[in-house]
Amino acid sequence: MKLDRRKFIGSGGLLAGGACLLPLFSACNSGKEGAESNYKGSGLKLSFEPYDLQLKHVFTIASFSRTTTPVMLVKIEWGGFVGYGEASMPPYLGESHETATKFLSTLKLDQFTDPFRLNEILSYVDGVAKGNCAAKASVDIALHDLVGKIIDKPWFQIWGYNQEDTPVTTFTIGIDKPEVVTEKVREAAPYKILKVKIGCGTDEEMINTIRKVTDVPLCVDVNQGWKDKLEALDKIHWLKEQGVVFVEQPMDKYDLDTMAWLTQHSPLPTIADEGVQRLVDVPKLKGAYSGINIKLMKCTGLREAHKMLNVARALDMKVMIGCMTETSCGVSAAAQLSPMVDWADLDGNLLISNDPYKGVTVQNGKVILPNRSGIGII
Repeated sequence: MKLDRRKFIGSGGLLAGGACLLPLFSACNSGKEGAESNYKGSGLKLSFEPYDLQLKHVFTIASFSRTTTPVMLVKIEWGGFVGYGEASMPPYLGESHETATKFLSTLKLDQFTDPFRLNEILSYVDGVAKGNCAAKASVDIALHDLVGKIIDKPWFQIWGYNQEDTPVTTFTIGIDKPEVVTEKVREAAPYKILKVKIGCGTDEEMINTIRKVTDVPLCVDVNQGWKDKLEALDKIHWLKEQGVVFVEQPMDKYDLDTMAWLTQHSPLPTIADEGVQRLVDVPKLKGAYSGINIKLMKCTGLREAHKMLNVARALDMKVMIGCMTETSCGVSAAAQLSPMVDWADLDGNLLISNDPYKGVTVQNGKVILPNRSGIGII
């Protein structure tokens, strides 16, 4: 569905500079206390619009291919401020425009008159229905964006993270014919590490094709494509020789015993992707994987992603912050956590041709966080 972005953003009355906002934990007339006095009793206003992302290339992994991704663009208004969110719903996650519309339509956010009560609001949203994680994430992201704008701070600063500590991001190379892979790798020349999709029976061909073009470090995402642990271990040893730095989701996500054996013997770190979704999953994966890939669309947003990061660190596990194919809204939200992770896979907005927002950027492969408040998008 085609979206008039100017109409969608403009209809929310987005403030564009010149406003006296609230510095963190202090007040000014048009900040939180001023907004509360002027809008006391006003509930949060939720609205949403379906949108289809157009991928620059056919996206192929071990189990499917696609050229588009359905998303839901969300905004929450309160006190003259507007927060923006997004639900990205690749088909394999089981969500769609229809399911997101149904879920978001049931929410009664107007019962909440204080957007700073994040835990209360987001606990309510999570409890309305099971699943719907991407739809829930869209509300979470919009609410964080709203609160950040009210206090005039980006979330990396609210959390106390150093803007300079962001990592380089991977750039994803999907499974394809050698000539197409070669073209994709050449287009990815500015990136310092590539994420290669494998697990479809052409692993060596993919890696060898890439190595004819570049010698940058690689990571591989198998998407559960390997079935035999001994063969998987042999492949990991070979991949290490090819300059691969970690292996993402090599085996079936439900087979933790096999994953524990592989992780114990692997010369490279193993990272859970399909094998981890929400906070409750993280402690169970200690020993089965070296680390986890946190994605806002799977864990219901920034509130839970932040908790997952802290728990993983407490368990001495590696952390990657990832994304789906998303607009700069979802990617910029996830990027707020990036100063605290080992690896970032934040290229979802770079893989599409119709991004309606501007936010986080990449310079010489490094994630660059904007200084704008909230999640940093315009």
